[in-house]
Amino acid sequence: MEAVITIVALLFVAFVALGVYAGVKAIGAAKRGVDRTITQARRTVEDTTLRAKSFGQVGVAGTLAQLRLDLRTSMRATQDALQAGLAEDASLSESLGLFQRLSVHGRELDDELKRLEREPDRATVAALLPKLKERTERITHSADSLRWAARDRAQRFSEDDLDALNAQIDVEAGALRHWTVEDPQTQHAQPSQSSGPSQSSGPSQSSGTGKGAATGAGAGPGNGSTAEETWPGPAHAEGPQAITAPDPRLQTGYPWQKSARPETTN
Repeated sequence: MEAVITIVALLFVAFVALGVYAGVKAIGAAKRGVDRTITQARRTVEDTTLRAKSFGQVGVAGTLAQLRLDLRTSMRATQDALQAGLAEDASLSESLGLFQRLSVHGRELDDELKRLEREPDRATVAALLPKLKERTERITHSADSLRWAARDRAQRFSEDDLDALNAQIDVEAGALRHWTVEDPQTQHAQPSQSSGPSQSSGPSQSSGTGKGAATGAGAGPGNGSTAEETWPGPAHAEGPQAITAPDPRLQTGYPWQKSARPETTN
């Protein structure tokens, strides 16, 4: 009895612990989802504000807003491209590591531009704009280089795979179309060769004809010959065969041709 109570207590504790663990994991996942949503919403609001400032304001404020917008757009596009390509190409991990190092400089520049937007001394900010533009161009150029290199690599892999697939399809199509057709010149040459000796036979042709007539006269119902043996119908004709040769046993002639019936003897 005590053993049963102990087992039940252990199962109860295990279920409670499992429920607490599942609850903590669910709360953590929900918190991460909320944080991602808030971050994305904040990012969207900042981008919209910067875009409005770059179009609506002139001078130093508009230039700073445009620099921040260009920097954020380039860095975000490169990050999305590298992370999407990493699932299919593991060699992009090194490129992603370089981008993480570049992101440190990008965040520092974005924070500096953000602070300069609130700077009341516009003359000093205007004097710093050339260097800020140069830093922004260097960072965005590096980010764009990584992004386009990753895209070119993925496109090259896709083209190579398509070329290999086309080659295999061409080979398979050639194999499907591979059948033997008799040369028409050979077909015309065979009747001319067979007719040559018959014309040069001379007097022996009549004797051969007589023998053939005698043979034909002797071949009758009593000798067991049938119409199928004497009739050179399409079942015995030779010609170009299809891809899969038909079964000779199934070639019974024309559909309207009737099979000869054996004659009865009294």
